[in-house]
Amino acid sequence: MNCSPPGKPTLYGSLTCQGIGLDGIPEVTASEGFIVNEINKKSIHVSCPKENVSSKFLAPYTTFSRIHTKSITCLDISSGGGLGVSSSTDGSMKIWQASNGELRRVLEGHVFDVNCCRFFPSGLVVLSGGMDAQLKIWSAEDASCVVTFKGHKGGILDTAIVDRGKNVVSVSRDGTARLWDCGRSACLGVIADCGSSINGVAVGAADNSINLGSPEQMPSEREVGTESKMLLLAREDKKLQCLGLQSRQPLFLFIGSDAFNCCTFLSGFLLLAGTQDGNIYQLDVRSPRTPVQVIHRSGAPVMSLLSFRDGFIASQGDGSCFIVQQDLDYVIELTGADCEPVYKVATWEKQIYTCCRDGLVRRYQLSDL
Repeated sequence: MNCSPPGKPTLYGSLTCQGIGLDGIPEVTASEGFIVNEINKKSIHVSCPKENVSSKFLAPYTTFSRIHTKSITCLDISSGGGLGVSSSTDGSMKIWQASNGELRRVLEGHVFDVNCCRFFPSGLVVLSGGMDAQLKIWSAEDASCVVTFKGHKGGILDTAIVDRGKNVVSVSRDGTARLWDCGRSACLGVIADCGSSINGVAVGAADNSINLGSPEQMPSEREVGTESKMLLLAREDKKLQCLGLQSRQPLFLFIGSDAFNCCTFLSGFLLLAGTQDGNIYQLDVRSPRTPVQVIHRSGAPVMSLLSFRDGFIASQGDGSCFIVQQDLDYVIELTGADCEPVYKVATWEKQIYTCCRDGLVRRYQLSDL
């Protein structure tokens, strides 16, 4: 293993298993410069005292290998924690039992690959977007497609649900973000048209101190829950764009080091966005010119970002997936993917699910720490 402090030489070391104890737990020692703080059957806590850093490496609690046969591009877990939904480059989108990975439903209807899928807050309905430029809503109970939205001219890359889901937002390779009315399956408007592929989207409730501006036209009465919301767009042209969802007025445009792949809100004014060259920018909407911090662990693309407790979970194209929390003095590393990209992470209570290019869904239990 190694410890890579920014701007300093990398420190190299190794861990050696000295055997298995009577309790079934390995006895592991570290070479000079590193310390094994704690170990159990599923995790090992290692620190580098010289740099005052430490990591807990957590093995999967269970792995689901039978859901898909190829790379899994997206997944989500229902609000009650009972169901999972995932899409794969094998062309399928499936609903499965979150506890054991047992197949429940196959959602068929997209032409070409499905890029993104997520549950509505109810946990009974799924929203998906595909390379066929179609956005679809499905019943998780009988796998029927209840609504298809058409209007995008290019593949849909990400979606966001507004409030309880009367409205949804989609972003596409065609460079637009669209707001949709689920009840009437109609487009309520093109919220942004930026001439560059939009890779990721997030909707967040704005802090009272943020002036979101006023809409130029009276919003449709079919817009539900868009007031006091911010829309964040991660763009291929190295720009991160934020605007008022109802007002359509710009809040800021931030230029990063490379294409932005993903974004998420941490609070009513803090957000994260990840780039193709491995930077995670933390910005404050109230003063977005200078990042609060830039986290750079490797040059691998940042694939997904998810707000989690008082921190976040990030995954990258080199197989790393890690949890940063303010109240912990160590980083939690979710192991198992090795060098295969981890495309998406979903959580339910103390369980974390990841999907990977190797075709596996991994489930981690934070209680195993």
